Amino acid sequence: MTRSRMKLSQPDSEGTRSHPIEFEVRPWGSFSTLEEGPGYKIKRLVVQPGCRLSLQKHRHRAEHWVVVAGTATVIKGNRRLTLRGRQCTVIPRQSWHRIENRGREPVVIIEVQHGAYLGEDDIIRKQDDYGRIEPRAESREPRRGMTAGRRK
Repeated sequence: MTRSRMKLSQPDSEGTRSHPIEFEVRPWGSFSTLEEGPGYKIKRLVVQPGCRLSLQKHRHRAEHWVVVAGTATVIKGNRRLTLRGRQCTVIPRQSWHRIENRGREPVVIIEVQHGAYLGEDDIIRKQDDYGRIEPRAESREPRRGMTAGRRK
């Protein structure tokens, strides 16, 4: 798996970073972080033809997706949506979701994340085409009524 990361700017006096401050290549395409500040982050995602992101959810953030190019197939909970240029959807916190590109051109999405924590490690994967599923964070926490030492 190829993954690269590059940081490009410093925060201003309000703690806001703007213009591409991070670029990462992922197996499905790439993303650029355009701006981030307290409680929000704005990204530009490019999903290559025939690729899809993992089926995932986030504990601490919700996301608002706006398709700016291409046609995206979006899995949102138990629903499958088709979104084209200028169409959008909101992904609530703790909701299973995925973006797929079944077309021949890249899909470009502007993603606005908002929440208490916006780190890349706030991803719980249920299914992934690229072998990135790790033991779920939930399995590392004691279940209700159990102690950490008494799991079955």
